[in-house]
Amino acid sequence: MSRFPALPALALALAFALSGQAAAGGIHLVEPSLTLPGPMGLSPRVALTLDACSGKADSRIFQALVDNRIPATVFVTARWLKRNPEATRLMLDHPALFQMENHGARHVPAVNVPATVYGIAAAGSSEAVKAEVEAGAEAVRAATGQSPRWYRGATARYNQGAITEIAGLGQAVAGFSLNADQGAMLPAAAVEKRLARAKAGDVIIAHVNHPERSSGEGLVRGILALKAKGFVFVKLGPPPTPSRHAS
Repeated sequence: MSRFPALPALALALAFALSGQAAAGGIHLVEPSLTLPGPMGLSPRVALTLDACSGKADSRIFQALVDNRIPATVFVTARWLKRNPEATRLMLDHPALFQMENHGARHVPAVNVPATVYGIAAAGSSEAVKAEVEAGAEAVRAATGQSPRWYRGATARYNQGAITEIAGLGQAVAGFSLNADQGAMLPAAAVEKRLARAKAGDVIIAHVNHPERSSGEGLVRGILALKAKGFVFVKLGPPPTPSRHAS
């Protein structure tokens, strides 16, 4: 039995407090917030989720997780999997530590109407959202032999119609409650400082695809500091059934 069991489906609290943001053209986007249920035992629990969007693999982060037996849920795109077979193999070789979930095929924002999010053109139609989600899911299945249960789109922002469509494809949208690195754009010291504010039940988002940036160094220092303070890291495990979305 794994020393790091995933949380049971009915024990995971989906706090889908959807914060709105107007995108280009007045499109209303939401950023789902996800937290773990609390309290669970004497030690505070947090979930580390890592986005692998494109580019390379940050071996500093992966090695620290393996060396310190810290589990994480990694959201992978199809193109990242294709470009990083060694990191993919490392995760497969440590199933007690790593849970791989769907980050899409080409890292396209899951918005089913024409829009731009953080300068990235969104999918723009229901058909394109479906293609992005399903092709990403197929890549995860090909790598792991298992279908993903969670989906996190590029930029982690959606319109409500796309969230409904993703749920119809059998995947729950994975939000977060603590943004550690702002897309790996923050310097190491800022990432470490953000992680120091973590509290029990937080779902942390960070990135594992920018080894050339200092944010990964700060992430490693931050998660090791949390562990030293007694925090317990868990994987997301399966989502509740059915998923609950509230505006």
